[in-house]
Amino acid sequence: MPGPVPTPYASFSSPPPSTLKFLQCVGRVRLDLCTYSSESPLLAEIVTLLSEAATDSDKKTAKKNIKNATNKCREVVDGFQVDCSSCDVEISVSSSHVLSTSGLICSSFLDAGCSKIIVPIDEGYAALEASLLPPNRLIASLKSDTPPPSFGNLYNLTKTLTILTDSTPSSIDSALNILSTLGPTSKVDKIITVSNADAETVRKWNEVKVQTCMNEATPKSIVEGYMSMAKTDRDDGLFTTVVTSRSGVALGLVYSSLESVVAAIECGRGVYYSRSRGGLWRKGDSSGNYQDLYRIDLDCDGDALRFMVGQRGENPAFCHLNTLTCWGEPVGVTHLEEVLVDRLRNAPEGSYTKRLFEDEELLRNKLVEEAQELSEAVEKRHIAEELADVLYFAMVRAVKGGVSIDDAVKVLDERSKKVTRRPGNDKKERIEAAKKILEGGK
Repeated sequence: MPGPVPTPYASFSSPPPSTLKFLQCVGRVRLDLCTYSSESPLLAEIVTLLSEAATDSDKKTAKKNIKNATNKCREVVDGFQVDCSSCDVEISVSSSHVLSTSGLICSSFLDAGCSKIIVPIDEGYAALEASLLPPNRLIASLKSDTPPPSFGNLYNLTKTLTILTDSTPSSIDSALNILSTLGPTSKVDKIITVSNADAETVRKWNEVKVQTCMNEATPKSIVEGYMSMAKTDRDDGLFTTVVTSRSGVALGLVYSSLESVVAAIECGRGVYYSRSRGGLWRKGDSSGNYQDLYRIDLDCDGDALRFMVGQRGENPAFCHLNTLTCWGEPVGVTHLEEVLVDRLRNAPEGSYTKRLFEDEELLRNKLVEEAQELSEAVEKRHIAEELADVLYFAMVRAVKGGVSIDDAVKVLDERSKKVTRRPGNDKKERIEAAKKILEGGK
């Protein structure tokens, strides 16, 4: 069975104009810091902080410098107007920066939310080795006009090798020739990355493991390239589209055209094709229940789209029957969230949830109490019951603070990309505070 459909991505070496900010919705963006570095004092500051941290014998000072550098890495990424929680951001860094920071620049950008680091191997593997990253978070890159090094140890350092080339036939032939010399390194995912590709180039190389990037990306060009990977068996040429929340709840089934996907990318909203109207359907224009668009994905064999959205509006319903989903009322935690939002606005007198919303001390105490009971539960059913209790009180706290499940999922997605972990030790002062609460104190 073939692997996932290769899809094109936008590539930038400087922050894009605001008109291109929603190109991240195609799910992948590559940021080229090798070019960006020459004009960025911010990146120079990051390299300085990390170089000092790499050689500082004072662990406390080194840790502080790394933290400051990671925050500045986040500033760099934010400057490119991408949302790392919903978009896979690949960062290319120079070998010299990797070596001068003892690999800390790689982990700092991953901790800032990026998905993978791209390191050139034109001059050997020293920078790959210095990165100290898991192989699945590291991409080795080689230009097609560069003589390939010995590939013997490559698979121990990375899972992916990409050959960078332009779209001319001779350059692509050169890239293919380099791949043919790889020999026994079959454990490495071998990819040709074609820059400045158009939709025809994308379509031509669909049968080969070839990625394409749009250096001069526009909503129309990136969507044409992206959708050239899609297929449909419908006579009208429309693409079946599943609409979900960030947390994965299916809201409904709609259809998309090339034109509607371009419109969605241009405005960062849920825009589809209405068969009944025979044209574009900008969700929310009439109902007010619009959608923020986070990401568009193709499924594994390219015959269905997924729109990941945030449902908005006074009554955030996707369905014309005024329910969140087209399958009626949601269940589980999503249903609990809906009920709590309604209780916050319209709770009747005598409502326990209303009491929790109004009594901060009671809510705090119940959170501590239920967390303790969950920690002590042993039997499977009892654990499930205590977990349900904790979720209820935690969601009351979240709704009261204006935080949604999707907000929490965004944070989880961001954290999943980090490679540096905190020790995670218990906090004595918090334990003592909890003991006072459980003993009836304040």
